[in-house]
Amino acid sequence: MRFALCTVFILPLLIAISSAAFASDVGFAKFSLVANGPDQRDLSGVIWYPSRDDTPEETIAENIVFHGQKARPGATPLPGSYPLVVLSHGFGGNWRNQAWLATELVRHGRIVAALNHPGTTSKDLQALDGRMLWKRPQDIAQLITYLTGHSDWSSLLRTNDIAVIGHSLGAWTALAIGGARTDASRMLADCRNHADLAACDVVADFAIGHNKTDQQLLAQSLRIANVSRVVSLDLGLARGFTPESLSKIDIPVLLIAAGSPNPGIPHAVETGYLRPYLNAASTEFHLIEQAAHFSFMPRCKPGAARLLDDEVPGDGVVCRDGNGTPDGTRQIIHHQTARLIIDFLDRTH
Repeated sequence: MRFALCTVFILPLLIAISSAAFASDVGFAKFSLVANGPDQRDLSGVIWYPSRDDTPEETIAENIVFHGQKARPGATPLPGSYPLVVLSHGFGGNWRNQAWLATELVRHGRIVAALNHPGTTSKDLQALDGRMLWKRPQDIAQLITYLTGHSDWSSLLRTNDIAVIGHSLGAWTALAIGGARTDASRMLADCRNHADLAACDVVADFAIGHNKTDQQLLAQSLRIANVSRVVSLDLGLARGFTPESLSKIDIPVLLIAAGSPNPGIPHAVETGYLRPYLNAASTEFHLIEQAAHFSFMPRCKPGAARLLDDEVPGDGVVCRDGNGTPDGTRQIIHHQTARLIIDFLDRTH
């Protein structure tokens, strides 16, 4: 695969997903995992899967701000052998954030799991767990071990075809799983030079990498051997990754960046930092011009931006895409993003 540079201009129509859709309904199940060792934590999340239509369809992951997705809780899984995709949310996010992508991936023949990372999720933002960024890849490893060893799921999964997709801090998680390693001294020095970066606010507020033990744990390899591809959606905190470790990543990587100007998460400084070091033969880069950082979140309901701004001034940005209008192009951005991801996964399995 050549190192691709593609700037995507959103057209005024929905862009069709290129690979053939899989004929099934979308099943939905929740899970809870109990820590079993020092590298594990109590985790919760959900699984989206190809299913029969033997339970009623419901709207999942909907609230006063975001549109949800149709799925069938508890439906019987459709027999077959499916690739696994694991989703990792950004700072302050949760498993609901990429439900739009999860259901699209299921409709194209994949099982998708998403979890909440303790300490950095929307209902659990606190430094005690949140500063331990190395735990995020370990959460993913724990989930993969659970799914590939559980009788309900193991027979449905292709254990040699596992991908991780992350948004923002979740994209940092995906790259770490792919083999990127963090040098805390590099990260802290860079934040002194780029104090305006949103990721550096998190580093300061949560005291990430501020003691020797944490620095050593951040520096360890967080590679998950049976993950064969990773996808980054508008990554943050990229510049702590060492060039040497990035150059040694030996699996395909898809980088998708938001093109809308954002001084807190500028694509040239964050996602763009990775590109000179990653293997050009196995890396793709796509810039979606009209996407903003939060365009990879769910579609917002009418009036949601104003509602958020009324509650906390400035929070309405979550519902504004690159053209500045609330959710004006988000559905099209979602279609384009899903197409890029599904094409990438299909080509590199």
